Amino acid sequence: MRFGANYTPSQGWFHHWLDFDVDAVRADLDSIAALGLDHIRVFPIWPYFQPNRTLIRPRAVRQLVQLVDAAAEFGLDVNVDGLQGHLSSFDFLPAWTGTWHRRNLFTDEDTVTAEAAYLRTLAAALADRPNFLGMTVGNEINQFAAGPHPDPDRITPGQAERWLRRMLAACREGAPGALHLHAEYDATWYQDDQPFTPAQAGALGDLTAVHSWVFNGTAQRHGPTGTATEQHAAYLVELSKAWAEDPHRPVWLQEVGAPAPHIPAARAAAFTEATVEAALDCPDLWGVTWWCSHDVPRELADFPELEYSLGLLTSDRAPKPAGRALARRIGEWRRTPPAPAPRSTALVVDAGDPVTAPHRSVCAPGGPVFEAFARLTADGARPTTVLATRTADRPHLAARGITELVHPADVR
Repeated sequence: MRFGANYTPSQGWFHHWLDFDVDAVRADLDSIAALGLDHIRVFPIWPYFQPNRTLIRPRAVRQLVQLVDAAAEFGLDVNVDGLQGHLSSFDFLPAWTGTWHRRNLFTDEDTVTAEAAYLRTLAAALADRPNFLGMTVGNEINQFAAGPHPDPDRITPGQAERWLRRMLAACREGAPGALHLHAEYDATWYQDDQPFTPAQAGALGDLTAVHSWVFNGTAQRHGPTGTATEQHAAYLVELSKAWAEDPHRPVWLQEVGAPAPHIPAARAAAFTEATVEAALDCPDLWGVTWWCSHDVPRELADFPELEYSLGLLTSDRAPKPAGRALARRIGEWRRTPPAPAPRSTALVVDAGDPVTAPHRSVCAPGGPVFEAFARLTADGARPTTVLATRTADRPHLAARGITELVHPADVR
């Protein structure tokens, strides 16, 4: 079981790439390793690394390699997100993709070729580093493909799949044998018209990534201590399995955090423990990567208020209550590794066509699948999910240990 953090530099946030200081990075990594974490996820800012369609800055690539080598000094493995893309409410797109040079990020051939070259270059630069886990195509790149983004590059599910396959192939060309994946925010699972689909998440890449944020209506509906709130991450892990082609496909809880005020500061440590404890009760969980390592410095302007306090550590690198609680529990979990039993009760998910999931909002907060999962869990059950089209697939059910099928309408 892997425990890590999404690395948010304590000095300058992700703008640290503009004034890269490897000693400051080392100090950050030291404070992360001191919590007992074993990996980080890092975020090159795309326009800083590829400011022109045909220019990938060698110095920026060398700095990324320096960061990965510094992480090795502290026993930390590294996953690298490529196309940033979107971070903490800000979009970072190269000038050659917008306004006077507007190109669709997913279908314009020149743009897609440049994106593939960029991912291949980063992967190749790190391929021989023993602590390099692999590439994530981009951070929640699906937010650019549909509303509520104010200016989306609209595409079809078929176009999204072709783009993902090409990006993942570029990562594999750069670093064969590494762990390469894509990661979207929860609209993939909850939003009917989102072209990045659950089926793509369950089939493409070496594992499935889920990002769990309870400000999506979960905490507003169920409160900071509600079962649905504390189980939201576990729910997404289990929901992803409904679409997974492999009955034991690994799932990475790649982002999860305790956003204030939805989770009050006084409850952040308890929420952190409860969330991770629930996720660890999910079979085939690859690991948990908390968002994020360090708070955003207050000197930086215009972030949503919740973004300033998500760190396990302050911007002065001091552990916060959630960080201390996670560090304590990691020691316990490593001494007695979780070995969750199969989840034998499965909620039936009918989101329409399993490839495009045109009615996947049944899985969203307030939807029948979501609320049934919360009710069953509150009653002491350990539910998972299965597609309606697989309820008669006995080998699939047997491989997952499912012995009971429950329809959401039957849960009272």
